[in-house]
Formats: sequence, C-alpha cells, structure tokens
Amino acid sequence: MTVATLFVATALFIFFYIDPNIYPFFPKCPFLILTGFECPGCGSQRAIHQLLHLNILGAFRQNPLIVLYLPYVGLGVYLEYLGGNKKFPCVRNTLYGKNAAIIILCSIILFWIGRNIF
Repeated sequence: MTVATLFVATALFIFFYIDPNIYPFFPKCPFLILTGFECPGCGSQRAIHQLLHLNILGAFRQNPLIVLYLPYVGLGVYLEYLGGNKKFPCVRNTLYGKNAAIIILCSIILFWIGRNIF
C-alpha cells in the first residue's frame, strides 16, 4: 500500500464520519477569508462528505464542480493507474491532452466567476 493510497483512505474515512458543517477543525478557504469571494474549491469538503453518504444533490449544492468532474477524475485514475491507458490510449490522448486542459481551465474560471455573481 502506497503512502498516497493510505492518505486518501484516511481522508475518506474522516470525511465520511466527520461532518465539515459541524466540526470547526477543517481548514477554511484562505481566499474566502481574505476576499469574501468563494474560490472554485469552496464547498469541496462538504461536497465530499455528502457524496460519501450518496447524497448527490446535497453535494451538488455545496460544489457543483466536484460532482461534475468526479467521473472525469475517476476515468483519469483508471487510465493512469489501473491499466486503462494500455487498453484505451486514444481516450487518454483525446480527453487528457492540451485542448482538454484548456477547456477544463476555462470551465473552472467561468465557474469561479459565475458562483460569485449568482
């Protein structure tokens, strides 16, 4: 078991059993504290807690970006670490290339702006 696997398993265990809405020891967003505006990651801890309890709508309310990009990240983990890259090299090249990175970056910036306007 790698250190990264152990870290992720521990984090998921903590997020499953401890609600970030209730307990104050979870880290606060420095961008939100300094500016009063939410960053693209604000609500991620609460969203992960909701997802681990299979409350997709609750997670979407906390941070829609996490819910929408989770399948994409899961596919990336499969392709990179679980042998999917050898089976589907064209998928990796198409969905995780330079153009995909630009699209994702633009969508994160648009989400960042949009969540502070609406």
